Amino acid sequence: MRLHFIYLLAIGLISGCKSSDINKHDKATEDFLTNIQQQTFQYFWEGAEPNSGLARERIHIDGVYPENDQNVITIGGSGFGLMSILVGLHNDFISKEEGLQRFHKALHFLDSIPRFQGAWSHWYHGDTGKPKAFSTRDDGGDLVETAFLAQSLITVREFYKDGNAQEQEIAKLADTLWRGINWDFYRNGKDVLFWHWSPNHGWGMNHAIQGFDECMITYILAASSPTHPIPASTYHNGWARAGGIKSDNKKYEIPTLVKHNAKPGEVGPLFWSHYSFLGLNPFGLQDQYANYEDVVKNHTQIHLAYAQANPKNFKGYGADKGWGWTASYSTNGYNSHHPDNDPTGVISPTAAISSIPYAPQESMNFMKYLMDNLADKTWGKYGFYDAYSETENWFPQRYLAIDQGPMVVMIQNYKNNFIWDLFMNAPEVKDGLAKLGFKSTKY
Repeated sequence: MRLHFIYLLAIGLISGCKSSDINKHDKATEDFLTNIQQQTFQYFWEGAEPNSGLARERIHIDGVYPENDQNVITIGGSGFGLMSILVGLHNDFISKEEGLQRFHKALHFLDSIPRFQGAWSHWYHGDTGKPKAFSTRDDGGDLVETAFLAQSLITVREFYKDGNAQEQEIAKLADTLWRGINWDFYRNGKDVLFWHWSPNHGWGMNHAIQGFDECMITYILAASSPTHPIPASTYHNGWARAGGIKSDNKKYEIPTLVKHNAKPGEVGPLFWSHYSFLGLNPFGLQDQYANYEDVVKNHTQIHLAYAQANPKNFKGYGADKGWGWTASYSTNGYNSHHPDNDPTGVISPTAAISSIPYAPQESMNFMKYLMDNLADKTWGKYGFYDAYSETENWFPQRYLAIDQGPMVVMIQNYKNNFIWDLFMNAPEVKDGLAKLGFKSTKY
C-alpha cells in the first residue's frame, strides 16, 4: 500500500512540472526526487542479503535466478549501497540507530571475509563469506570493485568520525578497512595498475587499467592511500597513457575530450561518467589532461544527441523521452549499451537518472516520461527496473545493485552535494588529488 501511495504521489508531483520549471529547490520537485530515492534505497535496505547486510548482486521480482546466485553479494554494488544508506540517514528514511546497526553488520562482515593483498573479490556468497569466482581466472582480488567500495568507506568514516563512541567505532573500522588495501601490490612492479590478482592464477587476467572508463577512482584512491600508495607516475603513465588519454574525437560535433576505452570513434556507456564520480566531484575538477566537468557533461550530451537523432527509429527515443545507455540487462542477456552499441532499443533508467547533476532538465524529463507513459511497466518495489525496450515490448521486472545505487547517490549530489562533500573533504583525498596535479575550484 505504501509503495502504491509513493508511486501515485510521484506521478502527481512530476506531471505538473514543466521542463522549464525544473528547480531542485522547488518543493514539489524535491519531494518527487526524494520519493524516487526512498523507493530505490529499499534495494539496499529491505532487499539486502540478511547475513552480511550488503547488496545482493541482483534481485529478480520474477524469482528466477542463475544457479546458486540469489544470495551472492557484489562488492562494488555494496559500496554504492553503503553510500545509499548514508543518503537514507541524511533524508530520515531510517533512524540513526538502524543505520548504525546496519553499518556494524556490514563492515564487520567485510572485515571477516578473505581478501587478496587487502582487495576484495568481485563477488562473495553472503551466507558463507566465501568468494565466488566472477570468471575462471577471476577468483581473487578485484581492484576496481574494491575501489568502488573504498570510495564508500571513506564517506562512511567522514560521516561518523566526530560522532559518539559507537559512531566513532564505525568510523575507525571503515578507516582500518580502507588502509588495509595494498594498492601498490597491484602494479605488479610496473607503472600501471592491474585490475585482478588471483592466488591460483596470479596475474593471468593481465588487464591493465587505463583511461578513460569507469575506473578513474581506482587511481585517485591508490594515490591517496596513507599506507600503500602508488607514485604519481603510475597515474600519468598508466591511467593517462603518458598523455594519450587526451582526445580530439567528436561525436555529433561534441568533443569527448578524453580517449574512451572503446573502438576508435566510439563513445562509451554512461556508467563511465557515474561510478567514479559518486564521491569524486567533477564540477570544477581538472588536471593537465582535461576538465572533468566538461568530460562528463559532454559525454551526457552525446547520449542526448543520439536519442534525438534516433538513427534506427526506435520507439520512445528523444531528449524529452527515453534516453541514456549503459551496462545493464538487455534483450540478449547483459550488454554494455552505448550510442554505437544499441541493437534492440534497450534503455537503462539509471543512465539518465544518475546523470541528473550533468543534465537536470533532461533527466527530469526522462523520469516524467516513464511515469506518464510506462509507470506500471518500469516502476516497482525497488524503484525503476533495470532496463526496458518499447521497441521490443520488453519490460523485465529485474534489478541490479550497480545500477540502483548510482541513482540514489547522484540525485542526492544534485540536491546538495552531500556525498561529494564527504568524500572530497577527506584529508587524504585532498592530498592524493594534489599529488596527481588535480585542482578543484570547489574544495
